[in-house]
Amino acid sequence: MPLRPLSFVVLGVAVACSPPKTPEPEPESDASPIVRTGDPEKRGYVDDDFPRVQRLAEGVYSYEQLRSAGDEKFTTVSLFVVTEDGVLVADGQGSPEETTRLVDAVAELTDQPITHVVICSDHGDHTAGNVSFPEDAVFYAHPTSKATLEAAASSPNRREDAPPVILPTELVEEEKVLTLGGREIRILFLGRAHTGGDLHVYLPEEKILFMSEAYLNRIFPAMRSAYPSEWVEVIAKAQAMDVDVYVPGHGFVETPEILEEELETYREALEQVIAEATRLHGMGLDGEAASARADFGELEEWTLRSSQGARAIAKVYEELNGELR
Repeated sequence: MPLRPLSFVVLGVAVACSPPKTPEPEPESDASPIVRTGDPEKRGYVDDDFPRVQRLAEGVYSYEQLRSAGDEKFTTVSLFVVTEDGVLVADGQGSPEETTRLVDAVAELTDQPITHVVICSDHGDHTAGNVSFPEDAVFYAHPTSKATLEAAASSPNRREDAPPVILPTELVEEEKVLTLGGREIRILFLGRAHTGGDLHVYLPEEKILFMSEAYLNRIFPAMRSAYPSEWVEVIAKAQAMDVDVYVPGHGFVETPEILEEELETYREALEQVIAEATRLHGMGLDGEAASARADFGELEEWTLRSSQGARAIAKVYEELNGELR
């Protein structure tokens, strides 16, 4: 069963040749509550505090690394499961260098090789470094994500120096059940959400669900390739499952209780964005005017609001107009 609170693992992978640092557990007392934000600076972190590895259960770890979007920083989260027959990783990082750091973090904890990689999100911040995983690893993805990756690999606009796109070797349309080292691992498709090919990794014995980009903890709903109303339904399906620990694809990995609370907060955030865009659409405003008039309430302070607000409105407009692909 998952540990409460989550325990931190000391790894010397953040800065080459520097001594390992021991991350301090988040304060949970009434005197010093956790700041509910996706902004590392507001949480009191500095760059050298990352990557951050936490033990969620026996052999199950989350991995958080910083990435930048303009002037804002937030975390990209991977999950890895260590077994006697190999290691499964759910989502890589955004470059070969960053994914190599993830691979090195795994090697700090086990001699077992990485044998399985689940592409839960096909976006570059989770796949651009997949070349750093072992060549003989099995890569899983949804058919929609496979098509997206194939299109990226053959795009005439692709940079010559871009790392190669690693295509999946096995497809998961609805569910794939693995038994690795005696541990049951389920790869699930719960519906279209952030990308259209969103996969989840579920550990039924430990009751842990890695949701990838279907769950962005205190990160403004990013909808560039999303299906807004269906995304809400996906979260509702996840909430109905037998889960103790919901792991996001971006934002901080908290205690199980806070992660469950924040998943509900995120579902409500999606509904709030949809409602505001629907209101503006009903007023007859075009996308540009709607973006200027939009008021998302407390979401105005969420990480990435400035870069993602207009995109979210445009995507909800597509849905309302019946134009979603």
